[in-house]
Amino acid sequence: MTTNIVVVGMGYVGIPCAALLADVEGFTVVGLQRKSKRSGWKIDVLNSGKSPFEGVEPGLDKLLSKVVAKGKFKVTDDPEILSNADVILIDVQTPTDAQNMPQYVSLKEVSESIGKRIRKGALVVVESTVAPGTTQNVVQTIIEKESGLKAGTDFDLAFSYERVMPGKLIEFIVNMPRVVGGITPKSTQRAVDLYSKIVKDKVYTADTMTAELAKVIENAYRDVNIAFANEMAMVCESLGVDVYKIIELVNARHDRHMHIPGAGVGGHCLPKDPWLLRYGLYEYGTWKIEPEFISLARRINNYMPVHMANLVENALLARGVSMHTAIVTVLGVAYLENSDDTRNTPSAPLVSSLQTKGMTVRLHDPYVKEWEFTQLPIEKDVIKAATGADCLALVTKHSVYSSLDLDKIKKVMRTPAIVDGRNVFSRETMIAKGFEYRCIGKRGIQPIAYHEP
Repeated sequence: MTTNIVVVGMGYVGIPCAALLADVEGFTVVGLQRKSKRSGWKIDVLNSGKSPFEGVEPGLDKLLSKVVAKGKFKVTDDPEILSNADVILIDVQTPTDAQNMPQYVSLKEVSESIGKRIRKGALVVVESTVAPGTTQNVVQTIIEKESGLKAGTDFDLAFSYERVMPGKLIEFIVNMPRVVGGITPKSTQRAVDLYSKIVKDKVYTADTMTAELAKVIENAYRDVNIAFANEMAMVCESLGVDVYKIIELVNARHDRHMHIPGAGVGGHCLPKDPWLLRYGLYEYGTWKIEPEFISLARRINNYMPVHMANLVENALLARGVSMHTAIVTVLGVAYLENSDDTRNTPSAPLVSSLQTKGMTVRLHDPYVKEWEFTQLPIEKDVIKAATGADCLALVTKHSVYSSLDLDKIKKVMRTPAIVDGRNVFSRETMIAKGFEYRCIGKRGIQPIAYHEP
């Protein structure tokens, strides 16, 4: 007997999950992707058996080619496919707005579409990260209203969050523990049976609220740890100490794990999940409790691109370069090394900060083709991007940057200055080669008289 699965949303979560499920005996999978100017092209690419991602994704291309060739996986924009589904996975984005409030536009639209077409006995699993209580208060409520069916009786509903990251999509789904929280024991068991087909690690069970809360707390925990590292990096800069030496000494104790600082925190999850956690505490116009710690961490991490811009300004002033004539090349548009994912990339606020200071900005990234944040072209040739520049600002730790020909780079630059946001270069090496060098966490902003040369 064939189990028909529909995965709604062909992104960094939906695609690898769909491909893995399609490779299971007895499963056929259809990806449901809205056809739009921005993402409609994914349908044709996926149906040709190829990955739409430009970054390095081990195993994904081979798996997609295999399941498409076998007729086990295809993608469509026709929502009527939902009416034949035994299992429906929801993998749409759940962003937050400028006021840090969740925007469930896609989630609500998908829930309505499912409600109009769902058949009795189907299992719906929300994989999108949501504020605690959303699976039942939003998704369940909408599906029941549109379908006239009752969750837990006529159809099953569960929440099970992903732990993927670009560059390790397949690996993290298969080898990471899974958490499943159904609205009933039967819903939970059905979801466990599903994920056990593709997850090699343990599948944990919980109630729905606990599962939702586990995801946002997990990411808030990580965000707070990064914020601590970022703040200590700025502390070390101000005191002329190398934070990376401090990290080495702290982590010499086996039960310590101080994180690494950087140019900023990006991606779909960390910049918003702490706010989803906070939103879950909002009720009847008031907060049950104000989670001050995670809010502070968000402010610190959001400040790091601005700090990067200040380091750029300081490096340029040290070489007597005016902000209004300076050309700065940003190295890395994606938020994560060796990927093409630009969601919430710290490069965006960095570019804005540099432009606000009057600088001309260029962009380089080996993987990103286009970026909706700006109309600036993205150069693929790093030498061309560096030619005539007064400063390079490294935001993303793409592997190509570790092997740059620094002597050649220096020759083509108008002013040899580099601000290192990911500790890619050695301070001693850069100074020996004649670069004006700044790095987050290493002897930061130097005392320079701020005046136009």
